[in-house]
Amino acid sequence: MHPFAALQRALPQHGLSRFLGAFAASENDVVKRLLIRAFMSAYRIDMTEFEGDSAEDFASFNDFFTRPLMTGSRPMPDDPRAVVSPADGTVSQAGPISAGQLVQAKGREYSLTQLLGGADFPGDLANGSFATIYLAPHNYHRVHAPCAGELLETVEIPGRLFSVNGTTERHVSRLFVRNERLVLRIAAPFGEYALVLVGAMIVASIRVTWPGPVSPYRRRRSQTPDGVAFERGQEVGAFLLGSTVIALFPDGAVSLDEGLRPGQDIQVGSPIGTWART
Repeated sequence: MHPFAALQRALPQHGLSRFLGAFAASENDVVKRLLIRAFMSAYRIDMTEFEGDSAEDFASFNDFFTRPLMTGSRPMPDDPRAVVSPADGTVSQAGPISAGQLVQAKGREYSLTQLLGGADFPGDLANGSFATIYLAPHNYHRVHAPCAGELLETVEIPGRLFSVNGTTERHVSRLFVRNERLVLRIAAPFGEYALVLVGAMIVASIRVTWPGPVSPYRRRRSQTPDGVAFERGQEVGAFLLGSTVIALFPDGAVSLDEGLRPGQDIQVGSPIGTWART
């Protein structure tokens, strides 16, 4: 095992994440100003697209970290069939799902069934398509719907909290099925698709926009929300510190853009594909 991965395995991942998460949630004026200013300096955060300008405009570091975009800063495409990126970040992998296997990194694959944790999707998802988007610390950290749909099911899956980045993707086998995650099963005009929000080291919480799952997840649990639906581009949740979002589409339903490649920077609202006419 790579030394970096071995070190993370030895760390008390959940305990460390919750300990640091308490500082991130603190509304103590000194603590939140220190954390926000240090973070803005270290990552050279450009605030021109966001509501708020300085540490004084936020109640806590978490409030700053999940800062909202200014209205109109992420316009949706004119084509109503365009599928858009659910997050700001970097494309980690994108392409076909082959017989229920997804690419994590070169030479590493993982199981769709294990990723979804038993969510009851139609079988054609196993030969569909996917896009994995990594959110670095400096990115905007709210997650949005890539296309309109009704939320049918949520599945909370407890797990480890390995950090998610290029190194761990290359060296930690089955990374995304080992980490804590939340699966959203959504019915769209072209069929059912999934959004998977993957937790990671120092991620204090995965937050949703309706009265739903609250992380950390203590046990695997499925819920059926009542009357929750999203328009394309509508916010569905947020990470309190960075991680990864995986969008999965059924066979023949969405044609991913040919230019969608690993290493590509992307934003909410950027087209990643087009859904087929029904």
